[in-house]
Amino acid sequence: MSDTDPHPLSPQDCLVALMIAVSASDESIRTAELVKIQSAVNNLPIFAEYDEARIPDMSGLVFDLFEQEDGLDALFGLIRDNLPERLFETAYALACDVAAADGTLREGELRLLEEIRYELDLDRLHAAAIERGARARHLRM
Repeated sequence: MSDTDPHPLSPQDCLVALMIAVSASDESIRTAELVKIQSAVNNLPIFAEYDEARIPDMSGLVFDLFEQEDGLDALFGLIRDNLPERLFETAYALACDVAAADGTLREGELRLLEEIRYELDLDRLHAAAIERGARARHLRM
């Protein structure tokens, strides 16, 4: 990526931004969702070399974009431009985990997950399997 790129996002930045977007999609970022994002960044191999000090920058980017009329389209454009296609299912899995983290899927989260499936052109059967896995991981007694 060149120094002149106005949005030098790493693939990991894209994953973090998408998780933050899901958390913010219902206009209320819950503690369980923040813990899930932090846990993913701290524990998953995809984030092994990631500088977690970039998380606030990604939060700011997402919040700035959400204030714009076409901000969600801009976010998806950045993700498509900077996230390799081989990580699209990973992105969706992380998004589903954040949405499921607090035990409740809200309307805003469901709409954004649907939009992510569409924008990343995910196979419906694969998406359903990812969703099922997230649901299974976040069940409560």
